[in-house]
Amino acid sequence: MEIKTFIEHFASQFEETPIEEFEATTRFRELEEWDSMIALSIMAMIDENYQVKLSPIEMKQANTIHELFDLVKAK
Repeated sequence: MEIKTFIEHFASQFEETPIEEFEATTRFRELEEWDSMIALSIMAMIDENYQVKLSPIEMKQANTIHELFDLVKAK
């Protein structure tokens, strides 16, 4: 699992946010488009692509895309 691919999968859940906005250090909850539906989409994407189920509490523990990547990688 590579961070670059994870970022691409993560970014694909957003319809309006330019791909350039997504980096490992991006604080995703600060993105204008972020909402609870996207959070659910991210959790579903992680389950589908990485076979990892995250709880809402685990999702809230990550502040950046890299922190989320590390959480998924650890599971």
